[in-house]
Amino acid sequence: MATLASARLFYGSVLAQTGGEWALPLDDVYIHFDYARAAARGHPFEWSEGNGYSSGNTSVTYPFVLALGYWMGARGELLVPFAGVVAAVSVLAFLWGAARAFGRLPRATSLLLPVTVFSTGALAWSLWSGMEVAWFLGIWGLAYVAADDAARARAPERAATWLGALGALMCLTRPEGATSLLVLGVYAALSVNRAVGVGAAISVLWRAGTPAALALLAQSFANRALTGEWSANGAIVKLALENPYMTPAEKLADWQFNLRYCFDRLAWHHFGEQRPWGMVPYLLAIVPLVDRRTRAPAAVLCSSAVLWALVVALNGQVRWQNERYLMPAVAWLLASAALGLGVLFAPRGPGSLGARAARFVVIAQLGFYLCDHEKTWPDELARVTLLMAALVATAPRRTYTAAWGIASAATALWLCGRYWQGERAQVRDQIWFFGRASRNIRDQHLKVGHLLRELDPPVRRVLVGDAGAILYAADVPGFDLIGLGGYRDLPLARAGVHGLPATLELLERVPPRDRPDTMAIFPTWWPALPGWFGQTVASVPVPGNVISGGAEKLVLRADWHLLDTGASPVGLVDQERVVDEVDVCDLVSERAHGYRFPQPQGGFTEMRVLPDPRDADADLWDAGRRIPNGREERFVVGVKGAQPRLALRTVLDRDGALDVSVGGALHRIVLSRRDGWVELSVPLDGAAGATAITIVPRAGEWVSYHAWVISR
Repeated sequence: MATLASARLFYGSVLAQTGGEWALPLDDVYIHFDYARAAARGHPFEWSEGNGYSSGNTSVTYPFVLALGYWMGARGELLVPFAGVVAAVSVLAFLWGAARAFGRLPRATSLLLPVTVFSTGALAWSLWSGMEVAWFLGIWGLAYVAADDAARARAPERAATWLGALGALMCLTRPEGATSLLVLGVYAALSVNRAVGVGAAISVLWRAGTPAALALLAQSFANRALTGEWSANGAIVKLALENPYMTPAEKLADWQFNLRYCFDRLAWHHFGEQRPWGMVPYLLAIVPLVDRRTRAPAAVLCSSAVLWALVVALNGQVRWQNERYLMPAVAWLLASAALGLGVLFAPRGPGSLGARAARFVVIAQLGFYLCDHEKTWPDELARVTLLMAALVATAPRRTYTAAWGIASAATALWLCGRYWQGERAQVRDQIWFFGRASRNIRDQHLKVGHLLRELDPPVRRVLVGDAGAILYAADVPGFDLIGLGGYRDLPLARAGVHGLPATLELLERVPPRDRPDTMAIFPTWWPALPGWFGQTVASVPVPGNVISGGAEKLVLRADWHLLDTGASPVGLVDQERVVDEVDVCDLVSERAHGYRFPQPQGGFTEMRVLPDPRDADADLWDAGRRIPNGREERFVVGVKGAQPRLALRTVLDRDGALDVSVGGALHRIVLSRRDGWVELSVPLDGAAGATAITIVPRAGEWVSYHAWVISR
């Protein structure tokens, strides 16, 4: 009932704000829809049919679940309620599995689980958002049951086999699930080791972990074979570890900032904005670690949450989209908090002196930390309750047992009341936010998609900067600037990290007939595109924006006449020909020539449109990299023919000098400021075959756009 009630509140908000139309609050949801539609049509693992294999959907399994609905007839906006049904079933599976943690408590305490989970608006927001969060947690719930069966020595090898299969499914749903599987596997193995022996424990670990390891390896090899990258596109785009410009210290600082952000964002926002009550879920989550009845499941839940947070903090986008990447950890944290409430509502007798002292310390930390901030009557009541608890905790075993239960339950009720006092406004706001964000997606992204379907002449391929709802609504082939969608084996995700100039260099490799003839972009994201490469057809604003990446999205007819204008040198003389070429900023060309720019904090990409030296009325576009003073760029070229020379395209904004090393021979070139494109010439006398070139700017930066080996 709690699951259906929560779903009704959130989806009801959508229908109320959209006038009865189905929509979801994140553009990324529709990326799943794009992959699902392609899979249902016989093009699995493709974002856009005809673009080829793409690793841009980090969740491998979820699109196939949605594809089942598409195949059954849930198409267009009807895929939204189907995703809601999948989420509801998945949430029930999670709650059913997590209820195992209450096995040694009175059965009624398990009712605390759904109440606690749905008490936090941000978690419910993500569960019903259409993303894979609910599906992942549902698989985890089943995996936890399998791990618990193995831990209780109920046919442990069979249970471990099930855990292995579910663990592989979990890791293919979210790669961060490897941390969750690790926790479950260790939990089962340690328990089996105590009950049966070390041999059985090793067998459990092997059975639990091998399928997931093989699945992840197979995914990596498929990525390498079909895209040239071991990593998935999502990891390349989103992880600071993949950023070539950041120093190790900057990457560490980014991770630390994200981790602290996650903790603070939950405590002081999603768990209520009234300090210090946002700490209540954290503090309740550690209570079951004190009680022997709940220590093991609480350790599983808390360690799963901690490891998940440590991993997702590597993702700079953990701060976006209502912190959806963090929500599995929130679900486990709240499940442990519910377990803590169960302990407080159904305490054991005071027990030994050590147990009494531990309970007293936990409750005293909870109460006195929270009470120090205010002097209102609820706090005074709490102090009295804590005093009673302290007396009971240190009393003889047969004394005040009933009083201990009353004090413990009173503390639990008081903490829940203070937490809900701040959280209820958050739940209300999250329900409204869910509906408004869905309306934003409907009013802008879906509207642009429908507009593209009606354009005349028809759209052949659309270039987008956010691969989701636009393509789903338009149902036309797409090209993703960020690189998640992919196109054949071009390293678009890697280029997206390097910047728009690198992406446009790769677009030159797309056959002209396959290049996008239309664009649907945020002009604030890509300011150069409308002016240089497009003509505006329509503008679609989004009123009352709370989720969209920009207040206005432009639809443009693409004009790529500038591409390829910089493909050849302008200084060729009679009988000279190009025998090799390094197109700087083109990642394919760079990889083929072993190109290296100074990393980190060097080699930033840029592009220019300047008059063509061969024709003052024509423009020449090229992209390159900026090399800091005193640092080097390196590459290898093939030299052959008579009188070979190296031609270097650049722009000379200032005076300077350049040291060019050709196979060990050093050439010093003096640079004088000039307007427009400039091609420098360096002799390659005596060079033949593969020749290493090293360029070091002196007395200023050097911008490297292109290098050619020219001979007769």
